[in-house]
Amino acid sequence: MAGAIASRMSFSSLKRKQPKTFTVRIATMDAEMEFSCEVLDHDVPTEEPVTFHFLAKFYPENAEEELVQEITQHLFFLQVKKQILDEKIYCPPEASVLLASYAVQAKYGDYDPNVHKRGFLAQEELLPKRVINLYQMTPEMWEERITAWYAEHRGRARDEAEMEYLKIAQDLEMYGVNYFAIRNKKGTELLLGVDALGLHIYDPDNRLTPKISFPWNEIRNISYSDKEFTIKPLDKKIDVFKFNSSKLRVNKLILQLCIGNHDLFMRRRKADSLEVQQMKAQAREEKARKQMERQRLAREKQMREEAERTRDELERRLMQLKEEATMANEALMRSEETADLLAEKAQITEEEAKLLAQKAAEAEQEMQRIKATAIRTEEEKRLMEQKVLEAEMLALKMAEESERRAKEADQLKQDLQEARESERRAKQKLLEITSKSSYTQSVNSSTTALPTDLSSFNLISESLSFDFKDTDMKRLSMEIEKEKVEYMEKSKHLQEQLNELKTEIEALKLKERETALDILHNENASRGNSKHNTIKKLTLQSTKSRVAFFEEL
Repeated sequence: MAGAIASRMSFSSLKRKQPKTFTVRIATMDAEMEFSCEVLDHDVPTEEPVTFHFLAKFYPENAEEELVQEITQHLFFLQVKKQILDEKIYCPPEASVLLASYAVQAKYGDYDPNVHKRGFLAQEELLPKRVINLYQMTPEMWEERITAWYAEHRGRARDEAEMEYLKIAQDLEMYGVNYFAIRNKKGTELLLGVDALGLHIYDPDNRLTPKISFPWNEIRNISYSDKEFTIKPLDKKIDVFKFNSSKLRVNKLILQLCIGNHDLFMRRRKADSLEVQQMKAQAREEKARKQMERQRLAREKQMREEAERTRDELERRLMQLKEEATMANEALMRSEETADLLAEKAQITEEEAKLLAQKAAEAEQEMQRIKATAIRTEEEKRLMEQKVLEAEMLALKMAEESERRAKEADQLKQDLQEARESERRAKQKLLEITSKSSYTQSVNSSTTALPTDLSSFNLISESLSFDFKDTDMKRLSMEIEKEKVEYMEKSKHLQEQLNELKTEIEALKLKERETALDILHNENASRGNSKHNTIKKLTLQSTKSRVAFFEEL
């Protein structure tokens, strides 16, 4: 199976030997090769360099079962993606967004909001131009919707994302169909579609829904003479039906496609050959090996992320402790300054109280001396009494002031004691924070050494060999079955998401820009018709009635 190699293949040497013979050196993803080729049926441009496009001629019915090798799958994915973007395969808008999200997953890996910021898809071609022109939406709006689905694909490897893309694309109506203009006996213009399932007859204006279908297992013989093509049904009682094509070369191509698709159709329904069985076994082993490798890398990545989160948390905690230590130290310094000021004020107050007490004692002595002095005259007595009264009042005031100063001194002593107690508590808290910081730094240093250990583990792990036993294969088979069940469960959710997106963007649709295929697809969707159930309904009719219907078209 070849694929669209234009984006992954470089022609490092292309030398013309004769007018239609070339020596080509090709460099692919994994190898280089050189060969000579001769172009027989096509005109070759005289200008150099000449570009060749290698495409798959026959499409698989089930990409997941038939595309065994990863490189084949990748190249076929590139071909189908290009055909959808070039609108050779019709894809509805909501499915186009979903396919674009898988294409982004295949190219960029898991979504990371720190890396994949707004505008990272600005230069990517992800949607058909028909879809972009059909809606009043900016590139940023399309990117937002693609990214929303892209984020849900986390954990899918490139080959898994490409396979999901192909599984959706293979259900599109125009997938794998080669169209040819033909005429029946009446001269009616029709289209013949050749694909992996059989022959289909289309109206020229409707390439989505066939009018008649003939599966390959109902066809006995195919031949042509000049421009007339003859199909013989398996039932010999039914007459052959014929049609005419425009050119003899077209008949040759139709015959080649019919023979190849018929052969593959019958081969798919038989047991695989030994060679194919070996290829599939090797592919399963390779898939299992890669799955184990991805799981190992995922575990290592998770361990690294956890180690980094732990390190960041410890660093954050360390910074917090440092800030708390700084604040405690500043509070301690303020407490010490306050305590010094209070001690100084208390000392001054105590000295003032002593001085007042001394003055009160002197006043008391003066009063006693005055009382002891003899006063001869009544006037002197009266004056003495007045002085005594004044002295008593002064002594009383001095006593009150002394008492007040003593109380103030006691209060200052109590404040000083509380300040010293606060200083003691601040020192104790600072000691506790310092001990915690030492512990955090020791843990942080051990955590920082973790990536180095993991790197050593990487090297040791890479040197191990994988031994696939029967138990491993049984386990792999069980995992595959489980994946199938999960896929069926997700299908309903996926359909709901597609319908939700369709409803969301419906209001932005420009009806006047709808193409004929858009209208036909919407009609099919409203009737509940899909690619497979349409063909199934058509093939339920008898072969004879289908042949007669073709002749009457």
